[in-house]
Amino acid sequence: MSSVAPVPVPVLDHETRIASGDHHALKVWLRLLTCSNLVEREIRRTLRAAFDCTLPRFDLLAQLARDPDGLKMSELSQRLMVTGGNVTGLADQLEAEGWLTREPVADDRRATRLKLTSSGRERFAAMASEHEGWVVSLLGSLSREEQLALYRLLGKLKAGLNGAAAPASASVPSPAHTHPANAPSQERP
Repeated sequence: MSSVAPVPVPVLDHETRIASGDHHALKVWLRLLTCSNLVEREIRRTLRAAFDCTLPRFDLLAQLARDPDGLKMSELSQRLMVTGGNVTGLADQLEAEGWLTREPVADDRRATRLKLTSSGRERFAAMASEHEGWVVSLLGSLSREEQLALYRLLGKLKAGLNGAAAPASASVPSPAHTHPANAPSQERP
């Protein structure tokens, strides 16, 4: 009786969409998205296991930890890029658990400022320290030099994206309206 080697199960992620003839920029984009999702998935899993905390709660606490004077609910909503209702729901839970307090804003009767309690600050500091260790570990397959190079390259990409009003392809005529001899070249790896 011959043994048959098990067929490896492919990992399904954003990169499974890539075809060999795809533009290199598309491949980079899908690789970035896949890596981001993999890191986020592991952080979510580990936060839940170690601290029974969700990533949205962690993110809200992190914003408050960076600003000892607290933040208005509207400021948190903008920084976290979520609705005010999301912030209110998280704030209700965290206030009930003793992580934060609500204070009125002197110059705006409709606004509320959220601040970490001293207990919340201490508890978050312990969580943040663990979180940093997880991120260091997750990126540990890259050397320090590789991490710095990637950081610089992503900074350059970020600056270019922040300065871009529209995708570069918006100014390129569609192939149907371009004579093949004058068509823009597409870089292929």
